[in-house]
Amino acid sequence: MAKHRQAGDQNMPIVDRGAQPGTVLRIILLAIVLTVSAAAFVVFKNQLENEIVLGILGVLAMVGIFFLVSSIIGFIEVMPQSRPDDLARAFLDGHEDGTVVTDRKGRIVYANAAYGALTGATKPTDVQSLETILSRNREATEAIYRLTNGLHEGKAGHEEFRLMKPLKVGSTSGSGAHWFRLKARVLPTPDAAQHPLYIWQISDITSERDDQERFFKELQNAIDYLDHAPAGFFSAGKKGEIFYINATLADWLGLDLTKFQPGSMTIADLVAGEGLALVQSVQAEPGLKKTKTFDLDLRRANGQSFAVRMVHRVSSTRDGAPGESRTIVLARASDDEGDQSASIAAMRFTRFFNNTPMAIASVDGNGRILRTNAPFLKLFSGVVSQDDMERGALLEAIVHDSERNRLREALDAAKDRQSDIAPIDALHPNDETRHFRFYVNAVIDQSDQAPEEAAIVYAVEITEQKALETQMAQTQKMNAVGTLAGGIAHDFNNVLTAILLSSDHLLLSARPSDASFADLMEIKRNANRAAVLVRQLLAFSRKQTMRPTVLNMTDVVGDLRMLVDRMTGTNVKLEVDYGRDLWPVKTDLGQFEQVVLNLAVNARDAMPHGGTITLRTRNLPAEDVAALNRRDLPEADYVMVEVQDAGTGIPPEILDKIFEPFFTTKEVGKGTGLGLSMVYGIVQQSGGYIYPESEVGKGTTFRILLPRHIEEPVVNGDPAHAPQMPAAVAPVYQEPTDLTGDSAVVLLVEDEEAVRRGGKRMLETRGYTVYEAGSGVEALDVMEELNGAVDIVVSDVVMPEMDGPSLLRELRKTYPDLKFIFVSGYAEDAFAKNLPADAKFGFLPKPFSLKQLAVAVREMLDS
Repeated sequence: MAKHRQAGDQNMPIVDRGAQPGTVLRIILLAIVLTVSAAAFVVFKNQLENEIVLGILGVLAMVGIFFLVSSIIGFIEVMPQSRPDDLARAFLDGHEDGTVVTDRKGRIVYANAAYGALTGATKPTDVQSLETILSRNREATEAIYRLTNGLHEGKAGHEEFRLMKPLKVGSTSGSGAHWFRLKARVLPTPDAAQHPLYIWQISDITSERDDQERFFKELQNAIDYLDHAPAGFFSAGKKGEIFYINATLADWLGLDLTKFQPGSMTIADLVAGEGLALVQSVQAEPGLKKTKTFDLDLRRANGQSFAVRMVHRVSSTRDGAPGESRTIVLARASDDEGDQSASIAAMRFTRFFNNTPMAIASVDGNGRILRTNAPFLKLFSGVVSQDDMERGALLEAIVHDSERNRLREALDAAKDRQSDIAPIDALHPNDETRHFRFYVNAVIDQSDQAPEEAAIVYAVEITEQKALETQMAQTQKMNAVGTLAGGIAHDFNNVLTAILLSSDHLLLSARPSDASFADLMEIKRNANRAAVLVRQLLAFSRKQTMRPTVLNMTDVVGDLRMLVDRMTGTNVKLEVDYGRDLWPVKTDLGQFEQVVLNLAVNARDAMPHGGTITLRTRNLPAEDVAALNRRDLPEADYVMVEVQDAGTGIPPEILDKIFEPFFTTKEVGKGTGLGLSMVYGIVQQSGGYIYPESEVGKGTTFRILLPRHIEEPVVNGDPAHAPQMPAAVAPVYQEPTDLTGDSAVVLLVEDEEAVRRGGKRMLETRGYTVYEAGSGVEALDVMEELNGAVDIVVSDVVMPEMDGPSLLRELRKTYPDLKFIFVSGYAEDAFAKNLPADAKFGFLPKPFSLKQLAVAVREMLDS
């Protein structure tokens, strides 16, 4: 039933179709209770006239029953409370927003007074739904449509829309556009699922919108002012990413603000030189802010820099994490400003001070740090900070404990104004792999601005220099040892050649039944053993003969797998990890097999109780080389071969010595100390690198890096530019069956008399006519005496007066077709590079036997 508002009640609902509960039942129940109570009292009174106390108690009991029943039927409320629906209705009646409750079909169930005032309805018959009132406004209709669809799905929502006139029909107040906010939600009722009710609230937010518009205009004015202020400004996030930069600073930097994206650049992109260390040194205490002023350079978009004074303010969260920062860039120093200005001069000095490549600090007589430049803060970040220096940090804090006494002595000398204080090399206090050199200079004349200054300390990091010095020393040592080993090997080869030739000569006239035959064979066997050791020395000195061919490491390792498995024994497991699509390499197949076998045997010996050896191959592109952190390794493409064991490992103190000749940790008689030396030399002679990595108790890994081989293309069909035939597929001569000389004339040139005499005797036994010479000059004289009637020359390489290659060049001038064989303890490559590219000759490495000499001469004569 509809109820009209009374004229004097502004908060009564304009429409309320809810039923009010009656009180008739309550009055009837109350009359019955009173009648029964009175009758009971009369009965009690007649029976207990003399019992006054019990009468009083009876009266009190009846009164209690009365109040109890009355409270139950709602006539008397002991603790008055409003019903929840009454409270909700009172709240809606007095709400300042226009509120209307409708059912699913849009029929109005309830509308408060504010809704009537907003829409102009004064009585229930004037109340219209919002859909009807706003039906002529497209924007409002679309908003109601979206909200209604949401209500049908049980979703609350709100919309804002604009009307060109008020909702109230005929109202003339507030001419112009009006903004409204409309909210809608489902009213929670017990039968909301079957008969839902929707509550709509509409409010006029025109004044709120006006306030927002006014705020945005003021904000825009402030931004415009900040953009065009005479100072630069930028704000950055926790990681230094710049979110805002004003137009003034953007103009100085040459940036296009229309293309600037928040977070697309950082403070590191702005600050030039070493000034970033100054900016990063500003750190606020937890929950506080801190401001510092610096003179530094900023970097323009074109790469040029310019000087500024920067006021940098940072914040910190309560847990100490870095917060956002705000920075003002002041006093742009133009080139046309007065160079004589004191402020400009000071700013320029600060720029130079902060951009010098050396870390600089001034200290007082007690060693406390007074001032530093940006490189100092950068170099020793994590050791001392700006806050530490403000609290009086000591300079010795940046030096390792082992060198602090020397630093104190240097500072004391500076305090006494001594000159020529020796520099101090020290380690980083927290990282012993970093090295620094400190120069301490005394302050002779203290200035008025800093009377407490006692010394100026300069510091440079020399970690790279130390590493290069160590590497160079190791390289020089290895080269020196290699040269020594090569010289020893050459001399040994001459001795061994004489021994082998002499033993062969004696064996020619000895029978197996002779008592001396076994001794002669033992001499020859031990000479051959010595020859193997000499070859290993030559391998280390990189002076052995190499026959490089183009190889695929997958095939090489695959062919070696069974042999390595046999050599390592039954208690050692071999695993092979093949890389995919390996690049070709160029090296001597036989020599490289020796490398792998030697490393595998060493890995086996490092695991006396068994374990696993892993052979691994893979490509190493140039861009991945830097990750190995090897300073001597050029950036190029490599094929990497790894030999890894799980053995005892190599102690760090001997890791740098393992490639030295005769260095071994094995027991006497179990190793010569030349195995790894040979490995090192072969890899080096192949143009590669080898690096050991080891951890005691966990194992060792040897990494071999061989350069990627790229075939040279044929240019215009010119065979001179075509790749040469690999030695492995070159024609191989079959050993001649007839080794007699047929009276051929041989000129034997050798400075070692024992070798020359033995060789002459052996060739003569084969039927050759042999002439001998002790040097190249003597050989020329012999050729002149014989008028060139020589079939072949067999010559040593290293000789006094004139060496073998020089002899070859001189003889070929007169006798271009003369056959020539070089014999040497050095590698063929060691002297072939000194000969013309088209020079043809044979080569016989020392030491050699009689048969090897005869075969080489016969092959050259028959070729």
